[in-house]
Amino acid sequence: MRVLSGIQPTGRPHWGNYFGAIRQYIDLQHGNEAYYFVADLHALTTVRDPERLRQNVIDAALDLLALGLDPEKAVLFRQSDVPEVSELCWLLMTGTPMGLLERCHAYKDKKEKGLTADAGLFTYPVLMSADILAYDADIVPVGADQVQHIEVCRDLAGSFNHVFGETFVLPKARTLDASAKVPGTDGEKMSKSYNNTIELFEEPKAMRKKIMRIATDARPMEEPKEPEGDHLYQLYSLFVDDERREAMAAMYRRGGFGYGDVKKALADAAESFFAQARAKRAELVADMPRVNAILADGAARARKKAAATLLRAQQNCGLK
Repeated sequence: MRVLSGIQPTGRPHWGNYFGAIRQYIDLQHGNEAYYFVADLHALTTVRDPERLRQNVIDAALDLLALGLDPEKAVLFRQSDVPEVSELCWLLMTGTPMGLLERCHAYKDKKEKGLTADAGLFTYPVLMSADILAYDADIVPVGADQVQHIEVCRDLAGSFNHVFGETFVLPKARTLDASAKVPGTDGEKMSKSYNNTIELFEEPKAMRKKIMRIATDARPMEEPKEPEGDHLYQLYSLFVDDERREAMAAMYRRGGFGYGDVKKALADAAESFFAQARAKRAELVADMPRVNAILADGAARARKKAAATLLRAQQNCGLK
């Protein structure tokens, strides 16, 4: 199967990004033909600082490589390094009904909040469709909030195929496993929007400070506590094996401990969990020519595939 997904370079990834998505992207590179891109064109709808965008793109590539993306198994590239996708986007745009885009949740949500929505946000699902269709992707791993955009992609591809003949592969969404809920420092879902995140490669001292400030209830130390539903326990469970998880659960039910003990154990577990990736990232930062070569090679491979798809679409609709 051919798998494709994109990472928006709008900020540094946090624990929620890793356990909710990135970990699964990396798992899918094994046994599949995988394409992963840093979506800098999409990021232009929110990031308007050129230096920040350039740095975010490099940081995203470094993070993915450090976390285990293998350029020998997966194609990693910048979205903007494949101009064929932008041209394909226009072909799709000419057959996209306005009403379809007006029903997309990202646009609707912004309008309902009274915020200004530009043409980039309005047509975002069409560019996302071009990203997917350019590589004949079979599977697109997405969060539940993005499933609608995959349905839009299937609609646009199906309509193009109906009018111009068989051109595009119709992709299927693979909803990412959301069972590992990742609470933020306030107990709500970890999200940049809530300002409650802990970054993957945050400096250990800064990470520990954030963990020690995690909100907890005011029950006395000696009182037994049910671990399920406790956000500190949920976070700790993400980083440890079954034996350590059960030991922590038993301590909760036994009582006689302080939340400070759990926070220290969480900080130790998280630091250990990401230690290898942190070291790998430092190695990559010290060898940026290698990182740039990986992105350049990925772009060349991605362009070859996208060019073939674009030519097929151009021929079928009469441009070639």
